Amino acid sequence: MAEDNAAAQQDNQPRFIIQKIYTKDVSFETPNSPAVFREDWKPQLDLQLGNEYTRIDEDNHEIVLVVTVTAKVNDKVAFICEVKQAGVFSLTGYSDEEMGPLIGSYCPNTVFPFAREVVSDLVIKGGFPQLVLAPVNFDAVYKRKLDSMQQARQEAAAGKQETTH
Repeated sequence: MAEDNAAAQQDNQPRFIIQKIYTKDVSFETPNSPAVFREDWKPQLDLQLGNEYTRIDEDNHEIVLVVTVTAKVNDKVAFICEVKQAGVFSLTGYSDEEMGPLIGSYCPNTVFPFAREVVSDLVIKGGFPQLVLAPVNFDAVYKRKLDSMQQARQEAAAGKQETTH
């Protein structure tokens, strides 16, 4: 009887399991090569991050971190590197409130080092100096997204109130 209770309690415990981490898609373009290699290498870098989510089944979720780096030299695009680094995560026993930060912050943070490595490898193989992306605070990114969504809802609600008067 005690064993049954222990098994039942263990089944109710939240579990976070990494099933698989993989590179889903990559793209590397050097639209102004070979001329760009003759330029003085003082790039202006633009980093864009995105997050895609797919629920595979009740417990398994695919999280795709989209990292896009654009490097320009003298207003000419030197390279555009896009990496979609994905992970399949088994998330069980979490409330809806707990799932948001897991999907929006913790899982992207887990796959980011893999994406950073792929970006670095592609840039080097593209003939450019090594590029090591700085760490990203995904908690802050997730909070900004939530704040932005909340502000949009408030503005939409305010707009509805103005039209009803």
